[in-house]
Amino acid sequence: MSSGRAIAHPNIAIAKYWGKKAISGNIPAVPSLSVTLAGMTTTTDVELDAAAKIDTLVLDGEDARGDALTRAVALVDRVRMRAGSNVRARITSTNDFPTASGLASSASGFAALALAATRAYGLDLDAADVASLARESSASAARSFFSGFAALDTDGVAHQVAPPDQLDLRVLVCVTSEGPKAVGSTSGMIVTAKNSPFHATWLAIAPRIFDDVEAAIRTKDFERLGVAAEASAFAMHGAALAAGVSYFTDATHAVIGEVRALRNEGMLVFVTMDAGPHVKVLVLESDRAKCAERMESVPGVLRVIQTRPGEGAKIVEETAS
Repeated sequence: MSSGRAIAHPNIAIAKYWGKKAISGNIPAVPSLSVTLAGMTTTTDVELDAAAKIDTLVLDGEDARGDALTRAVALVDRVRMRAGSNVRARITSTNDFPTASGLASSASGFAALALAATRAYGLDLDAADVASLARESSASAARSFFSGFAALDTDGVAHQVAPPDQLDLRVLVCVTSEGPKAVGSTSGMIVTAKNSPFHATWLAIAPRIFDDVEAAIRTKDFERLGVAAEASAFAMHGAALAAGVSYFTDATHAVIGEVRALRNEGMLVFVTMDAGPHVKVLVLESDRAKCAERMESVPGVLRVIQTRPGEGAKIVEETAS
């Protein structure tokens, strides 16, 4: 019996992709660029059990069923196919931040699972191969394999754009709910593509915003990065809103308003949002403490997680017996 343990961190998309190609493989319709966050962690163990007849998943201390189990087993099936094995696995995964609520737990979760599973089944794959296995379960998971800033292109290939210390960036995650979000990312994307009159516009402008974000990171231009990040987030959510898909709450609007107030006071501070009610505030280290204090005072903000660009997915323990 063998096992593998991996950790991974969620990533926050600065340039969003919001939409998939109509082909197999879970390929994004537009390129995306993200920052992997230190301070938020998924830890996943995969233990093989030759006597087991089914795979099992314990997620945050509870036996998982339904979609969570189905998606995890599908990923492990792809690993088993590569390894030429039919041995079942016991999967245990924990997040130290809210699960399935719009904080990219699927990205860190499937990144950690893919890495732990490949080691448990004895595969020696490079990061690009493991990222590809994870991408088929969660496209954003491919970016969590890489430290710092990472891109995912429209061929489904992820790569690092810049290391964690490229920018003096801090990300304040304003948590506005501890529960799961009402509309999952995949279903939100499908509804947007089907019903939004702005979907075609989103597909046209997203690559240009991606180029602007990438250039800002490479030239270490924080203000340009922040402006482009807001353009990407609001364009994505605008297209979704036009299709009746909304992730905004009163607390979401309140955080955005407070960020604008700080900017009017002269602070370089910007927001981004993924598919969930939480707001991620982009700020320089020199302004982090003051900004965090202001965010913590916003009505509806339950807590503020202070993060910075972090490391990619990695094996932290593996044993064999």
